[in-house]
Formats: sequence, structure tokens, C-alpha cells
Amino acid sequence: MQSGRFMFVALGVAVFLFILGSSVFIVDQRELAIKLRLGEIVDAEFEPGAKLRIPLIENVKKYDRRIQTMDTSAERFLTIEKKDVIVDYYVKWRIDNAAQFFRSTSGFVERAARLLEERINTALRDEFGKRTIQDVVSGERREIMDTLREKADENAADLGIEIIDVRVKKIDLPAEVSESVYGRMRAERERVARDLRARGAEAAERIRADADRQQTEIVAEAYREAEQIRGGGDAQSAQIYASAFEQNSEFYAFWRSLDAYKRAFAAGDMMVLQPDSDFFRYFNDRSGNPQQSATTGGMGGY
Repeated sequence: MQSGRFMFVALGVAVFLFILGSSVFIVDQRELAIKLRLGEIVDAEFEPGAKLRIPLIENVKKYDRRIQTMDTSAERFLTIEKKDVIVDYYVKWRIDNAAQFFRSTSGFVERAARLLEERINTALRDEFGKRTIQDVVSGERREIMDTLREKADENAADLGIEIIDVRVKKIDLPAEVSESVYGRMRAERERVARDLRARGAEAAERIRADADRQQTEIVAEAYREAEQIRGGGDAQSAQIYASAFEQNSEFYAFWRSLDAYKRAFAAGDMMVLQPDSDFFRYFNDRSGNPQQSATTGGMGGY
């Protein structure tokens, strides 16, 4: 009798503990939770901590509230030029509204990721379809990503999801497009190079012409100054000679004759001149009197 009573008490305690354990659930600070009663959402605003529920009638679903990464496979998109580009991107997202997330996806993260990928692909297709290959490869990538993130966040609101960031990892060109694009890029670079070389040649010619003009002006100015200086020197020299001549004209004439003899005799030892030539005035007479040269004859007077 006592054994049966003990078994009954033990069974009651076990049932009580089971009901108590089933009535309590804990919400971690890294989680979002919703409470369902017979499949209907009755509460979705839970703070972290221990919470109660009615066993067998109410159940709880929990979702990770941390940022998640969706890394998709590369997709092809058409540009405004009707050229294919292969885009590899990733998305950072998190569950923002647990109740809306459950209603839209039945609580399946895989379904949410698939819906999110479809919507982002649509947004990417729209954005790439408005731009050229050059724009999407180098020119406007940051603008595309900012616009895409805003649109994706708006489109994902009905899924209970917040888009944190959308980033393109790599943009490739198909093999059949790469060569033509590279050819156009090469032609454009060659055109720019030719234009730069032409501008450089024009600038060089302009600089060379300006340098030649400055050289001509500098040489002309220097020649003018040199002629002025030379003229001034000649004038001073003539003035000095004239002043010296005025002081002793006889000595000056004698000095000029000696200088003429030195230059003449240095050129050779034969000269053909009249004996009474004025050149030999100081040979014929030490006083340099020209009248004596005709009477003395030859060079015997000196």
C-alpha cells in the first residue's frame, strides 16, 4: 500500500516538474522569440530572460537576431549597352521583426534567404540596366551599392528583415565581351595619349619659340651695350691720345714712327720706298725734319 502511494507521489512530482519545465522558456539576448497559441501569434515582444507559456497549447519559436551573411553565387546582368557582366556579391542582413518574419517565411531562414536573393537580383538588374560597363566597373560602383542597399532594405521590410549592407565582391566580363571592351579601352587610352603628346609638342614649340625670341633680344641688347661701351672706350682713347699729343706733339710723332718701324720690319726685311719718303724722316734726321731728307740723300743723316 505504501509502495503504491510512493509511486503515485513520484508520478505526481514528475508530472509537476514536466509541466513546470514546459511552462518556462528562456530568451537569450542574441535571440528574438514569438509565442504561438494553436498556430496563432500571441506575443512577439520579449525581453531577454525567463518567460512563461501554457504547455501543450502554446509553443515558442526563436530566431537569431545577430547579423547574418548571405553569400550568393555569381549572376549575369545586362548593362544599358546590352553587354553581360558577371557579378559576385554578398549581403549583410538580420531579422528585425520576428512576427513579420514568421508570417512571410513560416520561420524558415532558407526561404527568407531565397526571397531576399531574388529581390536583390531584381534590384541589381534594374541598376545595371541603367549604366554602361565602364560605369559599373569603375565609375559609379559606390553609388550603385548605396542605391541598392536602400532599395533592398525597402523591399525586405515585408519579410521582417533589415538589410545592413550590400557589397559587390567582383565584376567580371564574359570571355566574348572582354576582348571588345579591352579593345575600346585600349583605343581610348591611345587617343588620350596622342592628344597629350600633341599638346606637349605644341607647348614645346611655343616654349622654344619664346626662348629663341628671348635669345635674340638678349643678344641684340648685349651687342648694343657692347657697341656703346666700345664707342665710349674709343672716345676716351681718342681723348687720351689727343691730350697726350697736345702736351708734346714732336715726341708723339716720334713715338708713332717708332711703332710703325717695328711693325714694318717685323713683317720682312725688304721694303721698296722712296728715300725721301716721309716714312724715313727720323732715319735721315734725328730731329725728324722732312726738308733734310732731300739734300742728305739716302739714310746717311742718322
